[in-house]
Amino acid sequence: MSSRRTTTIAGSLVTASFSVVMILSGTAGADDQGPGSGKGGKAVDEAPAGVKLTTLLPEKISVDNASKETNITATVKNEGSKESGKVQLLVVGFDGLTVKDVQGCSPIDKKNLPEGSNSGFSCPVDNLAAGKSTSYAVKATFDIGKTGKICLPVQSGDGKKTFWQQGPVPFGTTNPSPNAPATPLLLGTDNQPVAPGGDELPRTGPGVLPLGAVGAALLTAGAAGLWWSQRRPRQRES
Repeated sequence: MSSRRTTTIAGSLVTASFSVVMILSGTAGADDQGPGSGKGGKAVDEAPAGVKLTTLLPEKISVDNASKETNITATVKNEGSKESGKVQLLVVGFDGLTVKDVQGCSPIDKKNLPEGSNSGFSCPVDNLAAGKSTSYAVKATFDIGKTGKICLPVQSGDGKKTFWQQGPVPFGTTNPSPNAPATPLLLGTDNQPVAPGGDELPRTGPGVLPLGAVGAALLTAGAAGLWWSQRRPRQRES
């Protein structure tokens, strides 16, 4: 009797230990952002001969529902055959996605942000060799009660030309998890917001998506290049 009871308890402990290992393994993998994606990006102004600049964003991010914090990796890459010379990567947030910090980069003054954006950082790249890339750790918050977008323009060092612009591209989910510890969001997915503390999805529309038209306009052919180039003269006047 005692032997059987001891065996049963031991078996239960092994099962419990195995479950803990599985849970910890799942938690460790929660920060895996998957491969980078250039979704929502396009070339704008013509780059120097032999230079082809692009950007990458993670295919998925995870937002802590308590702190609203998330981490994003922003990558700029030179897919050309010649070095880029001085360029700069901009990381700009829209709607519910607010960029709090980008490692090694400087915040963009609010008066110089594009219309509709709430935050942004400028990352100078002295030179990017052919076939090379550099990545930046982005700390941000995401309010799952709103939609959220991010934009990565790559400009010339003086900011007069935009060689590439990814976005504003949304992160979001069609299956929000307000009561879970974290909400996974996918790149290129329009978020269906959840009111804080609620389980019901509010009706979407112009009032909920105030920047939808802006994002759509920026993604149409030719429109993306106008975003920063139109703002530059006003920056020089200020």
